[in-house]
Amino acid sequence: MTNDTARTFVDGTTIRPIRPDESDAEAAVIVRAFAAGPYGHLPKSAERAAFEADTTGRGADGAVLVAVDADGVVVGTASVLRAGSRYSRVARPGEAEVRLISVDPSAQGAGLGAALTRASLEAALDWGAPALVLDTGSRNTRAQALYERLGFVRDAGRDAVVGADVESVVYRFPLQRRDDVVVRLMRDDEADAVAALVEHAYAADFELSAGYRADIVAVGERARDHRVWVAVDATTGDLLGTASTPRAGETMSPVARDGELDFRFLGVAQGVRRRGIGEVLVQHVLLLARIRGLDRVVLNTGPDMLAAQRLYARLGFSRLHEREFTFVRPDGSSFQMLAYGRDARLAA
Repeated sequence: MTNDTARTFVDGTTIRPIRPDESDAEAAVIVRAFAAGPYGHLPKSAERAAFEADTTGRGADGAVLVAVDADGVVVGTASVLRAGSRYSRVARPGEAEVRLISVDPSAQGAGLGAALTRASLEAALDWGAPALVLDTGSRNTRAQALYERLGFVRDAGRDAVVGADVESVVYRFPLQRRDDVVVRLMRDDEADAVAALVEHAYAADFELSAGYRADIVAVGERARDHRVWVAVDATTGDLLGTASTPRAGETMSPVARDGELDFRFLGVAQGVRRRGIGEVLVQHVLLLARIRGLDRVVLNTGPDMLAAQRLYARLGFSRLHEREFTFVRPDGSSFQMLAYGRDARLAA
């Protein structure tokens, strides 16, 4: 989750990266939330107290997210940390770890814990982490039920005793489908290369008007408004493909309706079209939809994009005939813009 990204939750509550003037309020929420939890009766070590108070240090290790209500009050928080950083506890190399998921007792019961966990998953997805991991006390059965409902799986091999009378249980949520390919957010310095890739990919299968070509190559502008993902080779870092999705709570095209995620500009580099990169990117979009709690993934595609249509059909997408329309080119010719959709909740 980048600094310009936020998601609005129920009753006007927004989840976003913390601002510098919110550090004290964020740390105070953690203290209140843990005091009201199943371990609130235990004495707190100086090390633990310092960890909870060090909002700046946790932010330097990754990202601190806050839930802020309609009045601007911090009512929840989560710290997403990189493996090997000082406050990471159970993450293995490359993984992301979320700690201190906290909701103020006055705001509990509205689903903010789930929303903060989803936002943490998306932050780790942005980084290209292979998984997001977390640990929680064995007595915290309410939190364990939440994590399991969201799709985390137990990783009992990492369980440990982390303090007096506290046995930690570890959960893991995988975020990458293959060891040889990493999908992450595009970096600013990759915009030109991504523009060239997607332009070549579309030009190979589709007749591009000047206006459509300009839209395709406007990657830098698109990244400011939406989310541009790249698939890269895990060993060499070579750019393999790209796809774009909207920010949480928004859409990129009229094909999407409430509860749906649309995506555009799926493109694969010419030399790697037999590596299954298109499938990796579409599966990534489906995963993003599940993380956001959305029901369906939808898209438009042109009638000439036959390889893409075969990919969508193979991955379980179906035609949405009622959402198709006639697109008229500047020269007066036209074609039928196709629409596809798939239930995001189905097993990938």
